[in-house]
Amino acid sequence: MAYEFEEQYRKPPYDGLLQIYQHSFADNFPLPALTDYISGKTISYGDMARRIARLHLFFELSGVMPGDKIAIYGKNTPNWVITFMATITYGAVIVPVLHDFNATDAQNIIDHSDSVMLFVSDGLFTGMDYNALPQVRAVVSLDTRTVIAERSANRAHGKRGPVTHKSIVMSLTRKFRQRYPHGFAPSDIFYPKVNGNDTCVINYTSGTTGFSKGVMLSFDNLRGNVVFGIRSKLHYQNSRALSFLPLAHAYGCAFDMLTPLAVGSHVTLLGKTPTPMLLLRAMRQVRPSLIICVPLILEKIYRKVVVPMITKKPIRWVLAVPMLEKAVYSIIRNKLVDAFGGVFEEVIVGGAPLNSEVEDFLCRIKFPVTVGYGMTECGPLISYSPWRRFEPGSAGRTLKGIMEAKVLVDETLPKTEEGLPQGEILVRGMNVMKGYYKNPEATEAALEEDGWLHTGDMGWISAPNGRTVHIRGRYKTMILTANGQNIYPEEIESKLSNMPYVNECLVLERNGHLVALCHPDDEQVARDGLSNEQLQEAMESNRKWLNSIVAPYEQVMSIEIMPEEFEKTPKRSIRRFLYK
Repeated sequence: MAYEFEEQYRKPPYDGLLQIYQHSFADNFPLPALTDYISGKTISYGDMARRIARLHLFFELSGVMPGDKIAIYGKNTPNWVITFMATITYGAVIVPVLHDFNATDAQNIIDHSDSVMLFVSDGLFTGMDYNALPQVRAVVSLDTRTVIAERSANRAHGKRGPVTHKSIVMSLTRKFRQRYPHGFAPSDIFYPKVNGNDTCVINYTSGTTGFSKGVMLSFDNLRGNVVFGIRSKLHYQNSRALSFLPLAHAYGCAFDMLTPLAVGSHVTLLGKTPTPMLLLRAMRQVRPSLIICVPLILEKIYRKVVVPMITKKPIRWVLAVPMLEKAVYSIIRNKLVDAFGGVFEEVIVGGAPLNSEVEDFLCRIKFPVTVGYGMTECGPLISYSPWRRFEPGSAGRTLKGIMEAKVLVDETLPKTEEGLPQGEILVRGMNVMKGYYKNPEATEAALEEDGWLHTGDMGWISAPNGRTVHIRGRYKTMILTANGQNIYPEEIESKLSNMPYVNECLVLERNGHLVALCHPDDEQVARDGLSNEQLQEAMESNRKWLNSIVAPYEQVMSIEIMPEEFEKTPKRSIRRFLYK
């Protein structure tokens, strides 16, 4: 089929996902693997592999079987990574629960997934009800590695009688030494060969529609993403990664953890809320080789670092002179590159569309930025182009040899200026999920019999090679007017969000008219000393300017000021369904 791996990626060490890590951990045994940014502590690949082997022994003695589900609920830490890697290299199924989920939602996910064990941060477990998790035999602290709640364990190897998980932990050091009497060496790293179609991860979505589904990703789904990362050299031995996206989300998981650990990179886990100032400080310290982020983060840095620079009168005058424009752009680019650590190859933006004004400016100054496209159901990557080959306004090219895409043409939509049909993007390939866990109706609605996945995104596909994907918006958010016009609110929001005093916004339809909800930039408002009345006047000026640059059917009737930031998913997309 079109998405079969190239021959070199079907042979050792790439013949199975777990074999990739078996070879990587052995080959990179003395190199640094994980650093906790908060504490500054670092563990090597050898230390990580040793701790993984210790967890394997714990699973074995606790009666955990390959294929059993193990849930993990906490912030990014080295123990989080070790638990994830230990689970999948044991052949069990990991169920990562986003730490932003509240206790009730987390419990529902853990129960729905049939997890038999839970690893959780102490602070998150205090709000949970263990009695609501009847299938969970033990709860283990991610902070201390102690058993904090349990039911009787099932002894492995057919031994009779109940045993406590706490007693297993107490005997673990002795039994580990018995198993590895000469110490744990690279030659001791061995992971089983598994069926590539077996479920590896059940990743519960945190979409903007409000309904969470358990996406079943196979070992080969993850291998498709990891092999692409390896052959594209996104990470490489001794490269540095700063992980600040939630690893429980497919995007951060694939490219801030799975790909770096497959090649011997050094991953620093931020472990804190990634505010722009904290991120810039951490990047200067870590000096990452590659930066993976979502649009909101890059857009905030653009507004706080770039906009104040280019709006100064002397700079505006210089930018008006063609001969001097390039020199100023070069200075701005160099300052931005230095702010991001100074040595990275590129910034990859994913998870949502990048604001068009921000993208245009960054491409104009030749800042190394590119936009990829993916979804949890593809673990996550569908398309990507290196920044030097990136086509502004696109979402990159489908992954050659791994993914393919087509358009389900919607005849009610006009063709693009190039005469290309528009409609829903469908994708097929190595990365496409098995389906939704215990939800055959949703699986049938999303997956065609021949493997095509409905993405729910509207757009078109262009040259070169018919692989460049363009996304206009979500089918579910598209607004159809009484006159039959299709409005993509994301396009209007992209323009409004770059206007004065706007921090973030949503465009909705109410009573046949478009209304914009705006949360103001509180820092800018305070700096300029605006009263509430003056802020209302500024927003009205924004509305008039916006209406002068959009189509007549996209006119916004009013702007409502929101005192608080919008509620967001862990990948920082606004939960639109809460504001309809």
